[in-house]
Amino acid sequence: MSEKIRLGVIGLGMAWDRLHWPALQKLTDKYEIGAVCNKTLDKAQGFADATGLPGDRVYADYHEMLGRGDLDAIDVLVPISENFEVARDVLASGRHLIAEKPFAGSPEAARELIDLKNSKGLKVIVAENCRYDEENTVIKSLLTERALGEALSFTQITGADFEKDEKENTFAAKEWRQHPTFEGGIFLDGGIHDMARMRFLFGDADRVFAAGRPHDKAYCPYRTISAQLSFQNGVAGQYAYFSSCAELMKPPVGLRIYCTDGEIYLESKECGRLQLFHRDGRTEQLPFTPAAGYARELVNFWGALKNGEEIVSTPEKELGDIELVFAVLRSVRQNEPVSL
Repeated sequence: MSEKIRLGVIGLGMAWDRLHWPALQKLTDKYEIGAVCNKTLDKAQGFADATGLPGDRVYADYHEMLGRGDLDAIDVLVPISENFEVARDVLASGRHLIAEKPFAGSPEAARELIDLKNSKGLKVIVAENCRYDEENTVIKSLLTERALGEALSFTQITGADFEKDEKENTFAAKEWRQHPTFEGGIFLDGGIHDMARMRFLFGDADRVFAAGRPHDKAYCPYRTISAQLSFQNGVAGQYAYFSSCAELMKPPVGLRIYCTDGEIYLESKECGRLQLFHRDGRTEQLPFTPAAGYARELVNFWGALKNGEEIVSTPEKELGDIELVFAVLRSVRQNEPVSL
């Protein structure tokens, strides 16, 4: 058996160009591209021409590509509204799957995919980079080792100035994000990263009480969401998500974790340093490499297929992230606490 995973790709859009393909180019000892598919065939053909992929491995219809017998796994990068259908067809074909987040547009759809995955005995990784990014794995180690004592509480603020970003060459410029056909809009699309990080650091949540200011724009049902969350390990904290404004003051609130013997501060995922404030007055700065998670998740998937390693970002964990997003939205709508 080859040590490389022969990968088929469905969807050669911005996530492929900016996230998955750059990471795969660093892992040529572990992956090779076996076929590509894109609704706009010219895009797929352009990639094939640039990389030397033969023309008979280029498709506009992913069903035709799934008919090949020489693909080990499929990397799916499609709009959220298409995630369920494409993932279902990939699993039904008997292929291992790299799925983008959210794994599906609802908890019910995610459960259906998990059942199909289990019935087929297939490996699935959800490309939730927050479970692999270096800053989060360092924070997780600090909490596990109780480097600043016991974690008590946290504050997390995420600002997304969507209306500014949609006018630029960003993910927000996509029509399917500006007029989503899935519940939650960009809160499901982007806020799920925050849910994944909180659950990665603190474990399963057990209760959420949220309030929100309604939005008259299609891209998100709420201009702001403010939530109090509690976790099974006793940690409780405050989370805020802004869909139409970003933090302007520097440094931003970012993520702050309050412990019995100090505080952990992450300004942003791009800043390259974690700051530790000890109760006795000492301070530390721990460097990290931003955006390291994309390659790490692909290495994890390769190890799972080739060496039986445990997948860190499983569909079951992603289901928990999706459920937490929907619990926040339900709490806002009903104006009451929601238990998980």
